[in-house]
This record gives sequence, C-alpha cells and structure tokens, in this order.
Amino acid sequence: MGHFHHMGMSMGMSSGDDNSTMAPSHHHPTSSASHSHDHMMMMMPMTFYFGFKNVELLFSGLVINTAGEMAGAFVAVFLLAMFYEGLKIAREGLLRKSQVSIRYNSMPVPGPNGTILMETHKTVGQQMLSFPHLLQTVLHIIQVVISYFLMLIFMTYNGYLCIAVAAGAGMGYFLFSWKKAVVVDITEHCH
Repeated sequence: MGHFHHMGMSMGMSSGDDNSTMAPSHHHPTSSASHSHDHMMMMMPMTFYFGFKNVELLFSGLVINTAGEMAGAFVAVFLLAMFYEGLKIAREGLLRKSQVSIRYNSMPVPGPNGTILMETHKTVGQQMLSFPHLLQTVLHIIQVVISYFLMLIFMTYNGYLCIAVAAGAGMGYFLFSWKKAVVVDITEHCH
C-alpha cells in the first residue's frame, strides 16, 4: 500500500515536472501569436469607433493612450486640415500673381437683334524654369503629402480624429475661401 502510494507520488511529481518544463515551450508560441494578432487588430480597425487607448497616429512612436493626448492630437489634426485648405487657396492666389505673358485677343461676334458683341479672350502663360513655378512645385509636393497624411489619419477609423479632419477642412475653407476672387466673364455690348 505504501509502495503504491510512493509510486503514485513519484509519478505525480514526474508528470508535474514534465508539465512545468513543457509549459513555457508549449504555451509560448500561442501567446505570441495571439499577441501579434491583437497587435494587428489594434493597427487595422475596419469600423468607426470612439476611443483613445492604443491609437497609433501615422508613426509607430505616436501612440495615443489618454484623453489629454487625444485632445492634443485632435487640435493638431484640426490645424493640419485647416492648413491644407489654406495652402490650396494660397497656391491659387500665388498662381494668379505670378502669371506672365498675358495676351488679350478681341474679336467681334454677331449678337441678337443685330447687335455686335466684342469677346475678349485672355491667354496666360508661365515659364517653366522660373522661381514662381518652382515654388508652386514645392508647395504642390507639400500639399500632396499633407493630403495623404489626412487620408491615413481618417483611415484609422477613430471617430475623434475623423471629426478633426472634417472640422479642420471645413474651418479652413470657411476662413480662407471667402477672399477668393470671383472671375466674371464680362461681354461688352456695342450698338
């Protein structure tokens, strides 16, 4: 009886030792696999959500974990979207100012009731190797980079960041676009 009890104890201990030695090697791959799976799920949400835990913003080092960090990111994204709208409109203004070699061509066109209308066509050109055009090229690159940044921020599906992009773009358009010159084609009437 005592002999069987001793064998049982030794078998129990040996099996316990096997489990303890096998446990790390057996459970480690599954835990790392589930961790990487969780990490992938964290990186690529496919539905809109509101939260500020483990939100990666463009770069792996920029991870939002608190409400304060989310508020800061909201303001930064808002300003970036506003700057993007301002940059687009500023580029249009610079383009109008840097236009060179303007030619006006007027031609008479018969109008209704025997009147003659004078149509004026303005031809605008710009030299390729000029500072204004090079500046436009650099600003275009910056505009493209910011536009892709905003798209990637929107694709985080974080509700707060999506609202920041939309609100910043709207505020930028509201602030800057009202100064845009409205081009009206004026046709002269000659009787």
